[in-house]
Amino acid sequence: MLIGQGFPPLADLSLQPEFTGQTEMHPYSVLPNLAPISTGGLKTFAPWPVWAGSTTAPVKSTPMTKKAAVRLFHRARAFDRQTRRAGHHGGAVGPTALLVLQSLIVDFKNFQTGRLDPSYAAIARAANVCRRSVATAIKRLRDLGIIDWTRRCAETRTDDGQYVLTQQSNSYRLLPSSGWQGYREPPDHPGPAPGTWGQAPPLPCVLTLADEERRHGGGKGSVLSILNADPTDGLAAVLARIGAAVMRREAQ
Repeated sequence: MLIGQGFPPLADLSLQPEFTGQTEMHPYSVLPNLAPISTGGLKTFAPWPVWAGSTTAPVKSTPMTKKAAVRLFHRARAFDRQTRRAGHHGGAVGPTALLVLQSLIVDFKNFQTGRLDPSYAAIARAANVCRRSVATAIKRLRDLGIIDWTRRCAETRTDDGQYVLTQQSNSYRLLPSSGWQGYREPPDHPGPAPGTWGQAPPLPCVLTLADEERRHGGGKGSVLSILNADPTDGLAAVLARIGAAVMRREAQ
């Protein structure tokens, strides 16, 4: 039998996302001495039953800062709150998918290289859920556009020198929230009001202060001193010069 070592039993195919029943084909499959493999009515002639779309090429990963990844999880949690309905357990994401997403970020994400390729079993142990729940959660996260993955396989040889392909864990990518299905970005928060966070309220202009000084019985000298307090106020400077000229004429 030329099945790749380490591949899960065919009876467990439902645990993998989007199994199509299609596998890689090889010329050996037409040889008469190789009978079809049959398990529970599911048949395949493929000598290496890896998942359709699997690649042996290196998967390029994009680095991401820890702060950006944590922000992404907070948005996913807000997404779940946005879509929560009365009488239902969680929203569009769901509590199990949030646990799996948190585990991907906290337990497995390499922020320097971007690598993220844990197995279902490893995710199940870290998130404290069963393997089938991981498969369901991963598919839900992909359908919502929160993550995506690339299926991987490796070229190896058996002890007798036969060439085989063995399935490896998926390589996952965290996607930006702008492409999530049904997610609404929260509105921008307004800035702090004047006087908050230790900020002093703006002072009134010198014209207002000079007018209040005049109305409260202040002398012309005090009014002129207020007008001269702000050299950047052109109108106040003109009024100060006029007032000074009037005072000089009255003094003659």
